[in-house]
Amino acid sequence: MNYQFNFGVVWDNWPLLLSGLALGLGLAVVSILIGCVIGLVGAFAATSRSRIARGLASGYVTLFRNLPLLIILLFLFFAMPKAGIRFDKSTSFVISLSIYAGAYLVEVFRAGLLAVPKGLSEAGMAIGLTPMQIRRSITFPLMLRNALPALGNNFISLFKDTSLAAAIAVPELTFYARKINTESFRVIETWMVTSLLYVATCYAIAFLLRRVEARVRTG
Repeated sequence: MNYQFNFGVVWDNWPLLLSGLALGLGLAVVSILIGCVIGLVGAFAATSRSRIARGLASGYVTLFRNLPLLIILLFLFFAMPKAGIRFDKSTSFVISLSIYAGAYLVEVFRAGLLAVPKGLSEAGMAIGLTPMQIRRSITFPLMLRNALPALGNNFISLFKDTSLAAAIAVPELTFYARKINTESFRVIETWMVTSLLYVATCYAIAFLLRRVEARVRTG
């Protein structure tokens, strides 16, 4: 192989890659927070006694879990302006990723709710707690503990999905890597360093989440 490695261009653009990485993390954090709100509402709807609420939750999950994230993003960014609804690039991506994440988190939280023993809710009612107090003091903390491992895995997956933001020119890590590659033609070096940044970040996130899980279990 006659290819000569030269990482100089990549190191010269190191601040750009780090800024793109930071933006990707920010997009993932905001999206999972919004997705958690959607997921919680959907999970309580999916486990409610109302047939309409269960139907709406099921329809939402079925629709968005079976659509690729890229299709949701392109529809929101390119098609919705035709209807007079416009968002900037970053907002479009956060909305798309949040809707996509929410569909998965509905099932994560629903499973967590179903894993809470019914006897605990009955005990709360026996001591005079209202349904809202039971959800806030008993159901929600236990559900969150049950759902935490899956929630962490979803966050890592969402962080990796932020690479799709490059499709609409959001300046995250993949966008800058593609820009450096196009300008310098250092294909192997650029994508090698970018891949290592993704791997290292995902590993760090997983490590921190495992520590959180361990503390929650201990608590």
